[in-house]
Amino acid sequence: MKNIEKRLDEEKKRIASLKAPEELESKLRSALNTNVSRKSNRFTYIWKLAAVAIFFMMIVGYNYNAFAFYGKKLIGFDELITGTLKDLNEEGMGQIIEKKTTLVDGTELTINGIMTDANQMIIYYTLANPVGIEDTTTTRNDFWASKITGFLTNASAESGVSSINDAGTELKGKMHFEPASPFSKKLTLHFLQHLQNGQVTGGTVSFPYNPNKAMQTQIKQSIKKTMTVDKGTIRFDSITATPTMTVIKGSLNVDNFDRVNLGLHGIELIVNGMSVEIIGSSNRSSLKGSKFDIRFDALPEELNSIELVMKEFFGYQKLEEKIHLASMSDKQINLSGKELRVKDVATTSQGVEIRIATDDDVMLDGVSIERLKEKTSLKTTVNQTLTTQADGRMMKERTLLFETKVEPEYLLIEGIHYLKQYDKKIEIPVD
Repeated sequence: MKNIEKRLDEEKKRIASLKAPEELESKLRSALNTNVSRKSNRFTYIWKLAAVAIFFMMIVGYNYNAFAFYGKKLIGFDELITGTLKDLNEEGMGQIIEKKTTLVDGTELTINGIMTDANQMIIYYTLANPVGIEDTTTTRNDFWASKITGFLTNASAESGVSSINDAGTELKGKMHFEPASPFSKKLTLHFLQHLQNGQVTGGTVSFPYNPNKAMQTQIKQSIKKTMTVDKGTIRFDSITATPTMTVIKGSLNVDNFDRVNLGLHGIELIVNGMSVEIIGSSNRSSLKGSKFDIRFDALPEELNSIELVMKEFFGYQKLEEKIHLASMSDKQINLSGKELRVKDVATTSQGVEIRIATDDDVMLDGVSIERLKEKTSLKTTVNQTLTTQADGRMMKERTLLFETKVEPEYLLIEGIHYLKQYDKKIEIPVD
């Protein structure tokens, strides 16, 4: 026991004699300061990261919010609200505005309501004047809203329709505009009014807008597929489906796009095996090429398949046809499956005139007349009408005018533009 106590006493004295190195204190203080500082920076970094995330969530995620149900619907627009829009109105979608202003002729303008989503903005309005709308404005079209502006919003008018009561004192109207920005809190309608004295006056009326009451987008995704046609290509870029309609956007580079009166209405949207009604289409040219959009009705809630089908579009057939005009009177000529009828050939003070008839979708290309191997190219086409033929068939008649008095032997046709069956298909994935 004494030995143990002796060893403990020696160890106590040895520990008491130990001294810390002079630089230890500074190292510990430095380490502590570093740890405190690192903790503080990490805390700040997290908050900065959170702030950036919130900011981007606001930018990216502040889109049109979920469907809103307000239990109110527009009243008195039964003639103007049909189909899908009628269903949405019955469900109480949209915003009731009821903002009034008085036009310079005393007519009261009321912005009754608005329906908005990512594809369009629809304004419902009323013009009322006890002395009569038509008595104070020359025609119904003398009131026209040109655009709607707001924060990050500059929406042009796209179409409109109106209906006036029997007394001529109240007009109900509906106008379609480009969509409003989800950041706009107030919108301003810009309008023009044509007065009886021929003057045009402009005005504005502002009203509150709640983007949270805009209707939710059902589908918004890229397509990025191209179809090839006889005279170029069509690229389909995106599809955006909202409660009010579905829009396909893309670009085209087709040489004969404006040769046949069809537009883009030969392209069908097939959803769950059923064709969706086309509402309209438009195209516009710019330095970067031609852009287009095709508008269809809204999609069903349950989606199993989506397809774009090019059923018909502009085609071109090279012919090098040489038609002998001698004794030609209402003779029928087959142009690669399309019928041409030469109705009459005459020489007038205007030159050589050849009256022809074709189907409505046929346009001749590279037309000239020839005599003794001397050719005269087509100057112009006049007097185009749809005419019922002797056999009851409706055909497009027109007169080809050539600047020559020399009686021709042949009518030369290098090709035809026509409505062609393509039946090409693009499948759009359904997530």
